[in-house]
Amino acid sequence: MTALKGPATCGMLRLVSYGPDALHNERLGRLRARLESSGLDSAVLTRPQSVTYVSGFTGSAGIAVVSMTEAHLVVDFRYVEQASVQAPGFEISRAQGPLVEGAAAVLRRIGARRAGVEEEHLPVGSFRRLQAAAGTVGAGTAEAGLVEIVPVEGLDRIRWRKSPEEIEAIRRASEVAEAAFYEVLPMIRPGTTEHEVAVALEHRLRTRGSQRLPFDLIVASGPRSALPHGVASDRVIGAGEFVTVDFGAVVDGYHSDCTRTVVTAPATDRHREIYAIVLAAQKAALSGLRPGLTGREADALGRSVIAAAGYGDAFGHGLGHGVGLAVHEGPTLSPREAAVLQPAAVVTVEPGIYLPGWGGVRIEDLVVLTDGGCENLTRLPKNLHEVAA
Repeated sequence: MTALKGPATCGMLRLVSYGPDALHNERLGRLRARLESSGLDSAVLTRPQSVTYVSGFTGSAGIAVVSMTEAHLVVDFRYVEQASVQAPGFEISRAQGPLVEGAAAVLRRIGARRAGVEEEHLPVGSFRRLQAAAGTVGAGTAEAGLVEIVPVEGLDRIRWRKSPEEIEAIRRASEVAEAAFYEVLPMIRPGTTEHEVAVALEHRLRTRGSQRLPFDLIVASGPRSALPHGVASDRVIGAGEFVTVDFGAVVDGYHSDCTRTVVTAPATDRHREIYAIVLAAQKAALSGLRPGLTGREADALGRSVIAAAGYGDAFGHGLGHGVGLAVHEGPTLSPREAAVLQPAAVVTVEPGIYLPGWGGVRIEDLVVLTDGGCENLTRLPKNLHEVAA
């Protein structure tokens, strides 16, 4: 139920949504603990996944403003009704202009003095507009005062550890994606274009229950398989070459991510050698991955195998990344990640070797960290699949 309270200042209408649920109260509690530890009294969340996480709102235009005692959601006209239904416990404000100006009005109204923003997400222009709108609005008025806007790194870390319900949604997304891939696998053969494979895979993902594509499907064959993000082209798949397929699904807003590389006959000794090195690197990483490692240490589990085989320079990306409401989120498994991995984080493990002009291999599984190591959510086999010509 929503109650129209009348026009607010700064060109907004304020509506109140009643009935907070336990899940989002718990998430708000974690956010507030993070704010307190950072010396902040409020947060302005602009990343869509962060807004969804704390409020339940899934629209494309919304800003959450959270203080130690209040929770507000600023939306435009299109999303007032949706926000009122999806975000119980949040006061809904309809912005008449830019959302950041509406968020600034909320900050001033609730008496915020030091508000954190997601520095990795908020564009410079929006940051400056928020700063300007949150400044002094008129000496002697009830809203007079300054709100310090503080860029904060890693506010999204409250999403890194997944609940059992989140893990189950990711598991179902993985099952949907794998079933679709099995159906399309016979199409991956000489004479078929990469685009035809991608279109067929997208169709099967959607018909099996994926809400949308989590990213542009990667189907890269022959020399193009050396492109880590080689989205499907009109290239015709040939004989005796690698074909890399990177795909996933979205279920209840949660993503999956998987990569498999096959080879069209006739496979050569070099195909088998490169594939075996990548597979050995992934097995080593899966065997050693556990909570308590830093992302840097986890990355080294697989990277060291590839480097020892003489292909260290051909593995240029991180070993993995977090997956959840976004297909790429924290924590990362990379040489630059100092954060310590915690139980219940869901990450990919995806070593690769990419040799320009010839081809490449990536094998990617999705795992959840457990107290004793990790559980693999991916069930697709990883033996080198040779497609008959």
